Amino acid sequence: MTDVLLAHSFFLRFDPKQWRTMQPYAPLGTLYAAAFLRQHGHNVAVFDSMLAHGAHAIVPALQQHRPRVVVFYEDSFNWLSKMCLTRMREACFEMIKLVRAQLGTNVPIIVAGSDVTDHRQIYFEHGADYALIGEGEISLLELIDKLLGKSNGALTQIAGVALPNNGVAHATIPRGFQKNLDVFPFPAWDLLDVEKYRRVWKKKHGYYSVNLVTTRGCPFRCNWCAKPIYGDRYNSRSPENVVEEMLGLRKNFQPEHIWFADDIFGLKPGWVERFGEAVQAANVATPFKIQARVDLLHEEVVAGLKKAGCKTVWVGAESGSQKILDAMDKGTTVEQIYATAARLKRHGVEVCFFLQFGYPGETDEDIEKTIKMVRDCDPHDIGISVSYPLPGTRFYEQVQNEMGEKHNWEHSDDLALMFRGQYQPAFYRQLHRVVHHEFRLRKAAVLIDEIKQHASHLTLGNIRSLLAASLRMPLLGWERARLQHLKIPNQKSADRKMWTEKFFGLLLAG
Repeated sequence: MTDVLLAHSFFLRFDPKQWRTMQPYAPLGTLYAAAFLRQHGHNVAVFDSMLAHGAHAIVPALQQHRPRVVVFYEDSFNWLSKMCLTRMREACFEMIKLVRAQLGTNVPIIVAGSDVTDHRQIYFEHGADYALIGEGEISLLELIDKLLGKSNGALTQIAGVALPNNGVAHATIPRGFQKNLDVFPFPAWDLLDVEKYRRVWKKKHGYYSVNLVTTRGCPFRCNWCAKPIYGDRYNSRSPENVVEEMLGLRKNFQPEHIWFADDIFGLKPGWVERFGEAVQAANVATPFKIQARVDLLHEEVVAGLKKAGCKTVWVGAESGSQKILDAMDKGTTVEQIYATAARLKRHGVEVCFFLQFGYPGETDEDIEKTIKMVRDCDPHDIGISVSYPLPGTRFYEQVQNEMGEKHNWEHSDDLALMFRGQYQPAFYRQLHRVVHHEFRLRKAAVLIDEIKQHASHLTLGNIRSLLAASLRMPLLGWERARLQHLKIPNQKSADRKMWTEKFFGLLLAG
């Protein structure tokens, strides 16, 4: 019998956009928890839902392992899990029900993750017994030890745990954060079907990518960014510890690419430079992508990234309007976006932009500034979203009274504007399509020029890109016309504008 079966509820096929993209990554948070429990003497197993067909896929794992405790430990390093998507929440509820049907009511069920932190009461109502709040490994170990009779303390004395009390969620004292991340064992990759991941990556992309994290948390305070697990803290592994893990991954799995899934990569002064030196000394350079801020990517940092093997940097550009960046408390400038994009290109590193439309106060002029920024900077790729208020953020508090019944997206391509924006939600979905289509067509034009100059660029992947562009071109005019047709101001926004104009008109007249 297994002591603990760990699982998570992100099913890639339940997210249509992510299923089409087909870039599955291991549930690192789950694997860290499994490794930590195993390090402390527990017999553990993992059910990985990433490529599974549905909730019922957990049943064979339950029957095989007959665990004494079941833990749904979401991967808080994956931005998709941090989006708190309702389809994945429902999947967790389905699996909780299956645990009860297979193992009975005496097997404790523990849940952990961003959505659990925000909505722990709902999870209790659907059968969970305990919830972990904050950084979870140590709280989980102490709770498991208590449940399995290895410790004698009271449950209420375990920090970072919530449990139902007369139908209401009660939380114990908060758990502190581990500052020295090198003490954690590497994720338990051996409990994962790695070959399944490799096959789908190779089939779709021609290479195999793995994920890895070097830090936990983010100290910056963009007012729309939800950080229910690590808050505003930022703790980092040593470069040497990270390189040691890279060596193990290369020895065991031979990845051809790495995604460093940190919220902010290499924030500490000198860290990137040390990392680049350690990578070269160990001869373990592997192409990788990261997320970073434009105000941190100075010349020496970019040089260090290139030295370490960095291929791609995604930055949160968000908007080409300084007014909107300031409203978001972003702490960056449009000038920094332009300068950083140029700097990365100069060093041969791909720069990609995250963009966000629909933030309160955004006007047509602000939207045009963002589109112009994309045209001017010509990033390698873009990711577009609309402003998404999540509990615990100042942005959520700002728009909470304007929200309806829907408080979470169903999947990552939902793009519902859940508060009263300048325009109706359909406008922003269409804006997403138009900006993407225009961007892909510009990239196709550049690709044609490259193929003319270098015949070696005529690859199967590039041919597919050009075929996709040829299908987009005749539709773009219609897509633009539909965007204009959907440009209908929200009544409340229009009324606010009218009364503001009247108010200032009266002031000027007086």
